[in-house]
Amino acid sequence: MNKTVLVIAAHADDEALGCGGAIAKHTAAGDTVDVVFVADGVMSRAGAGDDEILRRQQATENARKILGIHSTVFLGFPDNRLDSLALLDIVQPIESIVGKRSPEIIYTHHCGDLNIDHRVVHQAVMTACRPLPGCPVREILAFEVMSSTEWGGAGFLPFMPNLFVDISRHMDVKMRALEAYALEMRAAPHSRSIEHLRHLAQHRGSCVGVEAAEAFMVMRVIR
Repeated sequence: MNKTVLVIAAHADDEALGCGGAIAKHTAAGDTVDVVFVADGVMSRAGAGDDEILRRQQATENARKILGIHSTVFLGFPDNRLDSLALLDIVQPIESIVGKRSPEIIYTHHCGDLNIDHRVVHQAVMTACRPLPGCPVREILAFEVMSSTEWGGAGFLPFMPNLFVDISRHMDVKMRALEAYALEMRAAPHSRSIEHLRHLAQHRGSCVGVEAAEAFMVMRVIR
């Protein structure tokens, strides 16, 4: 039976970085995947304007087609300033989308990322998806995003994956989705380079005896 999946990410490109392979695997299996982007991802940058937002959204549309994502939603909250908002203001639109989509599986950020938007989104998702009677969500999985998760430092909860998704057959799709976000990628040896992200997938795969994998922390699983 096909599944309904929701990815809730702080910024456009986080979905491809954190779970692009898993998304491709879901859509190849006939599952429906929708993605919510909470912050605009651009306007905290010096000199950024509407043109930068449009370019980011076009890159997102290209990645959406590559990954087979059903739909994307942009909430448009201020980039790198989610901590300036009342958490309820972020929780409520997420609750509304969860109520309309009734996802069985949710992918979102790790709570120990350096990026403040990632941490706020994680908390908002966990709040919006409280395990109340009738809640459709059966799984919540936290992904890693390079140049944030690994930069958290000693004061942040480390990313300790306990679930691995074999993406060996979907690596090329993930890489093409990352290439769609070329403006957000960096040159090696930056951790958000195409080269390193390929090596990371190979490393995560080697940890569990497959060619390539994405790693997640299980926040909740109901069986």
